[in-house]
Amino acid sequence: MSIILAHTDTPAGRAAREFAVREAQRRDADLILFPVDDAEPDPRAPELTGLDPDRVRVQRPDPRSRIAVGDLVDATGDEDVEAVVVGVRRRSPVGKILLGSAAQQIILEAECPVITVKPE
Repeated sequence: MSIILAHTDTPAGRAAREFAVREAQRRDADLILFPVDDAEPDPRAPELTGLDPDRVRVQRPDPRSRIAVGDLVDATGDEDVEAVVVGVRRRSPVGKILLGSAAQQIILEAECPVITVKPE
């Protein structure tokens, strides 16, 4: 079984990464780092200590795709995926209506449970 981390290099993304590592350990699952911005994930990063390096991998969006989040949502349909972990930031109710976000698309369209994490 696997957990997908919607990887971003933001405070919310770092909080999600910490949670995803703990969740992968708790579930004894593989961790898939899926970049949704320009930040390149490192499967050997020190933040991933505690996980077997052979159970951490990067899955990149299709290079022909314009929207990485759509590829991530498609990946949630794999029968092996247990959950997606995504970092979110605080937004006002009006901001949620007027501005779309990658996290919102993942939450609404993923075919597996989505765990949202806010930074402290």
